[in-house]
Amino acid sequence: MADDKVKMQSMAGMNEERILASDVFESGSRNLPPPNGKGTITEDAREIDIYHQCDVVVVGGGPAGCAAAWAAAKAGADVTLVERYNCLGGLSTGGLVMWIDRMTGWDGQLVIQGFAREFIERMPPEGIAGPPREDWGAREESKVTYWRNRTTAMHGIVQWAPTLDPERMKLNAQEMLLEAGVRIVFHAWAARPLVEDNTTKGVIFESKAGRNALLAKVVVDTTGDGDMFARCGADYHTDIETKDPHHSMNTAWVLGGVNMDRWIDWKENHPDELRELMARGREALGFFQTPYVSWRPDIGLFLGPRQSGLSALDVDDMTEVEIRSHRLMQGHCEFFRKHAPGFENAYMLQSASQLGVRHTRRLAGCARIERGDWEKPDPVGDEVGVSPSINPKYPLVSVPYGSLLPRQLDGLLVGGRHISCDANSHGFMREIPQCWLTGHAAGVGAALAADQGILPRDVDVDAIRKVLRQQGAFLHDDAAVKAMRSDQVPAQ
Repeated sequence: MADDKVKMQSMAGMNEERILASDVFESGSRNLPPPNGKGTITEDAREIDIYHQCDVVVVGGGPAGCAAAWAAAKAGADVTLVERYNCLGGLSTGGLVMWIDRMTGWDGQLVIQGFAREFIERMPPEGIAGPPREDWGAREESKVTYWRNRTTAMHGIVQWAPTLDPERMKLNAQEMLLEAGVRIVFHAWAARPLVEDNTTKGVIFESKAGRNALLAKVVVDTTGDGDMFARCGADYHTDIETKDPHHSMNTAWVLGGVNMDRWIDWKENHPDELRELMARGREALGFFQTPYVSWRPDIGLFLGPRQSGLSALDVDDMTEVEIRSHRLMQGHCEFFRKHAPGFENAYMLQSASQLGVRHTRRLAGCARIERGDWEKPDPVGDEVGVSPSINPKYPLVSVPYGSLLPRQLDGLLVGGRHISCDANSHGFMREIPQCWLTGHAAGVGAALAADQGILPRDVDVDAIRKVLRQQGAFLHDDAAVKAMRSDQVPAQ
């Protein structure tokens, strides 16, 4: 395993996520001393009970895992999903990242469909905040100004980037998977994969009942951090730009009792006072962030401050982020209540139960989404998904099946933020809609491999595309994809 040595190109202005440099800060003095452990111990060997056997086991119930489990079950597979928390949705629910970023192309066309579209269409109207369908792609100044302050207008164009009620998302995902026939295992942490002859055969998980084995024909790693493929010994990349907000961590929180419409009106019409407020906030708290809208006007969302120089693979670093974030939640609540219009009656409503991790590992796959591909108008030959681009000057991004496949390891597919891509492309491929997209493709690939008794890398891409279309996914024209096959077939 070696870090990717290619220097990450600048991502300035990449998606107008309204991130200020002051929102990202490096680790400084620590709140806890380092651990004092030394040496090793030997763990006793033991027999492990087999909990269940199935066609496909999906590890991780975040956006990618939900899409993968649903898609595989819809394709006829016997599916089990293992989730360490008490709900589905991952960062979109437990992490309070309820802003679902861009799902449309710059012309307003809905690109992220399939599982994602059905998921949102099943949400109750009161659990969704976002522009009406007729405004997708709009460039009128009045509409752009309104929706820009509500996280759904970028580069002067209104987008479908809804904010959703996290509690309704939990229930929605749960019911979709149960209806599809997925076995859900909550409160279970997948400890390691089972591997024979370089092929995964299932996973071992820990719960209150102890250690159990779950056997499967195909494993789908949707942990977000590549826990399963890393523990199998598959190659991966970890290169980042430490100053880049796309690779920082935080615990999100929400404040209740606020008036976000009043706050937005004030900050839009009093820019000098806003700058003064932010300067006072930084002086008082050290690190400062302004709020985002939520699905309700009386709840404000804080997705930061973002902390760099810390690793989501280090338990002490993760603990440090949590300590700082909870203190900052209290500090922000008190400061905004005293000084910010619309926050006079604010109170601490909830902090996220899941740490806001943006990057740890990225698979070294059979194919890779790279910065140099952004300007290419043609789809890849093994396309299994299409993503919106990060800027209106770029065409839609074609996602290869090879980006979900390890180079050597068999019996395993990946979906979510740890797919095979370079550090630049990870900045948008890690977002929730893209996790839905890649999870959906991985689930279909896994179901077909299990059904045919073959390795995931041997599944015919045209067969995957056919099922994806049947499940409502958006793909480029088949003829255009097949025309690219001569140069872009993934490595076998």
